Amino acid sequence: MALLFRAYYATAYGGYIRKTSTGIPTNAIYGFIRYFWDAVSKFDPTHIACCWDMGSKTFRTEQFSDYKANRGDAPEDLIPQFGLIREVMESFGIPNIGEAGYEADDCIGTIAKQYGSDMDIYILTGDHDMLQLVDERVHVIIMKKGHGNYMVYDPVTLMEERQLTPAQVIDVKGLMGDTSDNYPGVRGIGEKTAYKLVQQYESVEGILANLHELTKAVRTKIEADIDMLHLSRDLARIRCDVPLICSIDNCEFTLDRAQIERKFAELEMQSLNSLIGV
Repeated sequence: MALLFRAYYATAYGGYIRKTSTGIPTNAIYGFIRYFWDAVSKFDPTHIACCWDMGSKTFRTEQFSDYKANRGDAPEDLIPQFGLIREVMESFGIPNIGEAGYEADDCIGTIAKQYGSDMDIYILTGDHDMLQLVDERVHVIIMKKGHGNYMVYDPVTLMEERQLTPAQVIDVKGLMGDTSDNYPGVRGIGEKTAYKLVQQYESVEGILANLHELTKAVRTKIEADIDMLHLSRDLARIRCDVPLICSIDNCEFTLDRAQIERKFAELEMQSLNSLIGV
């Protein structure tokens, strides 16, 4: 979903929205496919699944009513593209995965845990929260600005860049909160302090066990927001036990070029044919 939004805004900022002759907007789909195919060409996966949010109501909004409440409605031209992009993915033979009550992140985490012991997993995303899923066989590919610009994280690169373990990513978010997802963490604790505390005391539990060592100002902030600290950390934690069905055989990536060509023709995006060689 984040990739679709990125593709929409990357092509809509100038005011021009790509549409079919019947007025169906397709700019986000067009941009998505370009991002998608660039990553496929670079990383050459044998299997692919595409995970989507299934609505704004999830177990997190039940836990915290203000969760993501700061986000406005999707642009009108983007809304019809939510369903169309799933059709395009189906034309590529890629299963669309989602589960009501959970976010796409949770579905990704569940699939990664389900198959990460048997095969190497690469998660393509722009969401740094996904770094908590990194392990020896699960890599997180963070998309940076521009096509073909990626940072691939494993436990070593995560530690080198941020001096954090994957589990500590959750602890940092619990302390500093997340303005994008609209949960506060500990009021007055910013990113720099959150990193410093987690790096020094290893976890939220380690911090709480050593409150007497902290400055009075930091200790007071944590003590005043202890419940929100625990709630924010729980909101930040990606669930890896979503009751979804994702057969690995259905994820095998084999192109039916005629099928893709028909879908591109339907959406009047034949210029993408040469991109993927159909």
